[in-house]
Amino acid sequence: MRLFGRIILVILAIIGTLTLALAGLGTFAALKQRPEPLPKQMALVLDLNAGVAETTPDGPFAQLEMGHAYVLKDMVESLDRAAHDPRVTALVARLDGGAIGMARAQEIRDAVLAFRKSNKRTVLFSSGLGESGNGTIPYYIASAFQEIWLQPSGDIGLTGFAAESPFFKGALDLLGVKAEFGARHEYKSAIEVFTQTKFTKESRESLQLLLDSWTRQATGGIAEGRGLSVAQVKTLIDRAPLLADEAKAGGLVDRLAYWDEVEKSVTGGGAKLVGLHRYEDRLQDEPNAVKIALIYGVGAVQRGEGDASPLAEGNVMSSERITKAFRDAAKDPEVKAILFRINSPGGSYSASDSIWREVGNARAAGKPVVVSMGDMAASGGYFAAMAADRIVAEPGTITGSIGVFMGKMVLADFWKKLGVSWDEIHNGQNATLWSSNSDFSATGWERANAILDHIYADFTEKAQQGRKLKTEDMDKLARGRIWPGDEAKRVGLVDLNGGYATAIVQIRELARLPSQMPVDLVQFPRAKQPLDYLLDMAHGRLPDGLVGTFAAEARIAKVAAVLKPLTVLMESGGSELRMAPIEMK
Repeated sequence: MRLFGRIILVILAIIGTLTLALAGLGTFAALKQRPEPLPKQMALVLDLNAGVAETTPDGPFAQLEMGHAYVLKDMVESLDRAAHDPRVTALVARLDGGAIGMARAQEIRDAVLAFRKSNKRTVLFSSGLGESGNGTIPYYIASAFQEIWLQPSGDIGLTGFAAESPFFKGALDLLGVKAEFGARHEYKSAIEVFTQTKFTKESRESLQLLLDSWTRQATGGIAEGRGLSVAQVKTLIDRAPLLADEAKAGGLVDRLAYWDEVEKSVTGGGAKLVGLHRYEDRLQDEPNAVKIALIYGVGAVQRGEGDASPLAEGNVMSSERITKAFRDAAKDPEVKAILFRINSPGGSYSASDSIWREVGNARAAGKPVVVSMGDMAASGGYFAAMAADRIVAEPGTITGSIGVFMGKMVLADFWKKLGVSWDEIHNGQNATLWSSNSDFSATGWERANAILDHIYADFTEKAQQGRKLKTEDMDKLARGRIWPGDEAKRVGLVDLNGGYATAIVQIRELARLPSQMPVDLVQFPRAKQPLDYLLDMAHGRLPDGLVGTFAAEARIAKVAAVLKPLTVLMESGGSELRMAPIEMK
């Protein structure tokens, strides 16, 4: 009872905290309902230092931690609207570095280059692109702007691309831990960090293809944007990092100046600086827009609901949530098509298969499905995509990885080093198949290999069917091999290279929508707000992560209950008939 009381107190404390936070958010929202009107002439400020997220993260605290980061889709839409807005005279961006994936960088570049077609000024200011870090992708973004202004004390870290990975086999050997895994096939490299001490020949081949592709894309884009040859760009890369004067002399920078000088330059004609977030908030919905369902598949693919704890830091691609979103979109008579945005490294086979099924069901219900891939749509992420009508990926997207691995860590020698012994009793020949206390037996490996073969066959057959490939070609493209988006298009794993804008063009074609008809991307399911989490708790629907937090004390109590008989035995002077604690699996 005391434990139950403590749990209730914790729940009430969290509800109280969220209530106060929501009250503040409510006040803030009320104030936002009376926004200051936008000026008649404005230069939009795109602060890329705030970050660019694929979507709003799960969990209220993660949403608050997101701060002023842009949601990629919203940013792209806002820049498109701004290009046709006569009040907007210029776009000025700030960027100093940060972790932005290659495909996201290309999506940003696409949006900026589209904005430039309106003949409005575009300026990027940086206090330094890199500063003791790799600034290759940030500079690649910068090269899409008409003008690049660099602070005199800044540098350009255009040093190229590299791939590094730690390998833990040596450490595991020292600890007495053995990684027993099987994979289909030689390019499926996820497990190699535990089983190897360096890249295998196949891994090196895949990664080299990716780096060569990215280098080709980046040097080509920079050369075009800066009026240089590709050879000149490669020479500058080999000399980098470059001081401000060197960058200007090399043609990578237009002016050496400070932010206040940029402000004066872009507002000289009477324009006011307006942040892109403020501009987004005041945009009106397009009248008579056609409803397109937007379904996000972001994060590791998992079975079940995948509801995040309020303390969660990111997103999960949960099968229950996504399959329900597809069913709801398929049944909605107002939805004319579905845009499935995937940014995932993969995960559960059965969860990926469930999503694949619902993509096909939505198509059968008459709703065209177009997949737009973000930085990565690999393995299970690709599995979920391959039933779509069309697949669109940026040239820098990491995709493919059609393969599977499974196995376990064996801790038998580790326990011996600690002086811990285990015993077991089992019924069933494979009852201890997944036990970490013993190697796979011959029978165990037989079953594991049968499962691996089955999953790989299912994956490749569905990929072959969805992509209309020959059997011999499918095997060459699969085997766990990763592909950059441009190569994936060449070999037939994706249909087109591009981002949101390209995907929307495909949706218009498949849904037979006029080219000028506005579309409204409506998220399925609606993104959860902090109030939604509070209401779920009020109705007894706790996210899995929060349930786990509340259950921690209960688990500790169970452990104490198990240890208590041992304590009694050690303290007892006589004999007692007791049963030793046994964990059932």
